Amino acid sequence: MTPPSRDHHRQPGWAIRFDWGMPGAIAIGQGAAVVVVVDVLSFTTALSVAVDEGVEVYPYRFRDATAATFAATRGAVLAIGRREAGPSGVSLSPLSVQAAARSGALAVSRKLVLPSPNGSAISRQMAESGAVVVGACLRNAKAVARWISRGAVRGPVAVVGAGERWPGDLLRPAVEDMWGAGAVINAVLQSGIGPASPEALAAAAAYREVAPHVATSLTACASGQELISDGYGDEIPLAAQENVSSKVPVLIGESFRSG
Repeated sequence: MTPPSRDHHRQPGWAIRFDWGMPGAIAIGQGAAVVVVVDVLSFTTALSVAVDEGVEVYPYRFRDATAATFAATRGAVLAIGRREAGPSGVSLSPLSVQAAARSGALAVSRKLVLPSPNGSAISRQMAESGAVVVGACLRNAKAVARWISRGAVRGPVAVVGAGERWPGDLLRPAVEDMWGAGAVINAVLQSGIGPASPEALAAAAAYREVAPHVATSLTACASGQELISDGYGDEIPLAAQENVSSKVPVLIGESFRSG
């Protein structure tokens, strides 16, 4: 059998596309009017919370010495690891971002550098390639779809499930990101935009299957169980909130702001 051309993996000819991780983003992002990045647990949920609170978010690939320097030069708070942050610091936890924005470090600076090897890294890479990048999760799926359908962008929509990482840095498709992506795709289709690729239709169908019990499913899935076992299960109810935000985080220059 002749291997398929790489062009086929771009899902050309479809108005709505879906794929996984950095390689998928690069493939379906080619020629797309907008790249919608979905990382429900937890980058884009934390991003949505931050933008709701009026905080500007700088995505960064890794939390290393360069991230600290980057944050310092922007007058921003650098998110650190959950355990290192403790109950009062700022981390990738959406709850920590919300608390810091209301009465902590972010209440003063209103700027946050948010490193993540998945959603954040994909967002930054796609922006550097010239794409319009939007952050989506369950909290703002319909808002993102409205933003697209109202003509904020015109052309193909590439929706990317960020996924997680196996040991060895291999991509692990994460079902919660398929649900978040599917929620966006489902809403975009309902707005009259289409057609969607089979991959995108599969994500939308996956979301519709869990929609009546999405909070329970988010708790039961592998990523949810991992958070619970690490002591951070209290983050899941916030991530499971559906369509509570009307704001759309758009990556403008180096940072996400409400579009």
